[in-house]
Amino acid sequence: MNKSSRVGIMGGTFDPVHYGHLVTAEGARFEYGLDQVLFLPSGKPPHKTNKQVSEAEHRYMMTVLATLTNPHFEVSRLDIDREGVSYTIDSLRILREKFGAQTELFFITGADAIFEITDWKDSEEYLTIAHFIAAARPGFCLEELPQTTQNWVGEHGDRFHVLRVPAMAISSTEIRERVRKGTSIRYLVPEQVEHYIRRHGLYL
Repeated sequence: MNKSSRVGIMGGTFDPVHYGHLVTAEGARFEYGLDQVLFLPSGKPPHKTNKQVSEAEHRYMMTVLATLTNPHFEVSRLDIDREGVSYTIDSLRILREKFGAQTELFFITGADAIFEITDWKDSEEYLTIAHFIAAARPGFCLEELPQTTQNWVGEHGDRFHVLRVPAMAISSTEIRERVRKGTSIRYLVPEQVEHYIRRHGLYL
């Protein structure tokens, strides 16, 4: 990577990946001049240890299929191949070392996750490693966040950004429920992902 590199890191369970994720990643890439967006499917999500999550390989393959046509998108196996619970801070530390200090990192996640950021492992370290891009519905404002989170943002406000994304109305939870009910998910996920879900009988 050259000295002016900016790399986005799109973390998530991606169960399944959908157009909301893709629109968010492309919006962040354009808005913040990112050279690359690295999708990082979680291996064992710490916030979903008591919930049923699809096998990591399925989630990885769906993300690969969804991002194939965008030359600026890449999918990493970092969390999937690493043993233990997938804590975001551990991934960021590894990626910081991999890309070097001259590369600016931008961690992209949904604004809903930011509500719980102060409960994340070593949350005080996040903004020292990477910028944070919170993808939110239009109309979202920081005043909606809990006071502890607002304080967290206030400490490094120049490294916290809100990206308003209309497609944030799409959710993986809704897609899984639609599959269970036999309702169409066309135009909510890329066609290749829809075919993968059907072929492997996911979410039934």
